[in-house]
Amino acid sequence: MNFIRSIYYFFRRNKKNHFKPIILITGCASGVGWALAKLLQKHKEYRVVITAREKSIPKLREGFVEDERFWILPLDVTDDSSRRSVIDQISKRWGAVNVFISNAGISYRAVVEHMSPQDEINQMNTNYIGPLELVRLILPALRNIGRGKIIAVSSVSGMLAMPTMSAYSASKHALEGAFESLWYEARPFGIDVTLIQPGFIRSNSFKNVYYTQLSDPKVSLTGDYKDFYANMTPFVEKMMELSPTNPKKVAQKILWVIKKQDPPLWVPATWDALIFYYIRRILPRRYLLPFLYFCLPKAQTWAKDVTHKRHT
Repeated sequence: MNFIRSIYYFFRRNKKNHFKPIILITGCASGVGWALAKLLQKHKEYRVVITAREKSIPKLREGFVEDERFWILPLDVTDDSSRRSVIDQISKRWGAVNVFISNAGISYRAVVEHMSPQDEINQMNTNYIGPLELVRLILPALRNIGRGKIIAVSSVSGMLAMPTMSAYSASKHALEGAFESLWYEARPFGIDVTLIQPGFIRSNSFKNVYYTQLSDPKVSLTGDYKDFYANMTPFVEKMMELSPTNPKKVAQKILWVIKKQDPPLWVPATWDALIFYYIRRILPRRYLLPFLYFCLPKAQTWAKDVTHKRHT
């Protein structure tokens, strides 16, 4: 009987699988999204939909060739009609999305005092509310199918906040909190939920940061927070230049999650993300922030010439 069962499973494993999972990726105009699109274009076992905002679609059409299994669509993750249109188009042509990869995101460079309510809303709409709305559109079909994957590209900033990145850190903390809850809620339905946590990536993404009216380099380098901006901006750029991890390596990590059965919720994608992951768990909270503050460039001298701090 065991021999017959072994023969059965041998032929079952070697039987051709004609099913091609449908993968939807947001934010493919650059960085990790672009690298992932390039990687998945080579994997013929998937049907792939890559997206970006309307203004970036010509760039995608120059870099990729559409065919019967590779599709380019415009998508603004902050716009409800755009989100629904993409899901409807995919459903009509191919069926339900099987793997959703939320990668689109923006990052504001500003201290808390320099963020306006509209800037905060724009940050949260792009990095948190938009991705969650797409998840809500995709989940019903995944529950009916009984399997699928929801993957979000988060950040080390979802674990530990940094100065001049308050809104970005808040959006990634929110995303991580929602996905941790979603992990419990989706598990009984056979749906895997994973957060990819990159730290510093060797790319030009630092050039694409958003500034507010008060954090714009034209004015911020002369105000009370000038030391924060003057030191944090080159620090982040330097760390990205020194990083051994490029977008292609992060894309390969995402492909590993796509292929892996029952992947973990948290997947550190760079060496520094792994280090921060364990630092946060090993160091007591009382010592964690002072230690990180000490590691920041010239932090002991920030605001030294303008502070009214009282020493007792």
